[in-house]
Amino acid sequence: MKRLLLTMACAALLAGCGSSVKLDEVPVEDRSGTGVTTPGGSGSAAAGAASGTAAGGANSGITNSTIAPVAIAPATSAAAPPAGARIVYFDYDSFVIKPEFQDLIEAHARHLKADAKRKVFVEGHTDDRGGREYNIALGQKRSEAVRRALTLLGVADAQIEAVSFGKEKPAVQGSDEASLAKNRRAEINYR
Repeated sequence: MKRLLLTMACAALLAGCGSSVKLDEVPVEDRSGTGVTTPGGSGSAAAGAASGTAAGGANSGITNSTIAPVAIAPATSAAAPPAGARIVYFDYDSFVIKPEFQDLIEAHARHLKADAKRKVFVEGHTDDRGGREYNIALGQKRSEAVRRALTLLGVADAQIEAVSFGKEKPAVQGSDEASLAKNRRAEINYR
């Protein structure tokens, strides 16, 4: 009798821990003004609902004609990478890109879009606080945030590689807040 009750309790616990969220069907927001295709095609009801609401389909009340693509001015020099800054700094324990770095990211996006053969490595770094594994993960999130910002501006995903060095390559030695702030960064490096 105890085994039966234990088995039923385990089954109820597993059923309660289950999730109805489908990780394969992530809603995609289309900002290009064209239709969205989903991996499952339009045959599945969930994919049709996701593309209908995310891309301005019949379910959302928004038409594709109201979505304007982002226009980026052409690059001034097609041969050399943008002069100046290649580093995006982050707040402590954060991977959110600050608004003051938007112009920098747009300049690099223009440069990368001008020639599809150009490739860039986005290297995520952290300060020395926290464990090694945590800092590797945080550095990866920072590099992925910059990669995502570039792809949203029209850069091909194949042109960008996001890597993390965590706290392994500090830009500045020191334990004061100014030194730590210089180490919380993502560097854009052309290869």
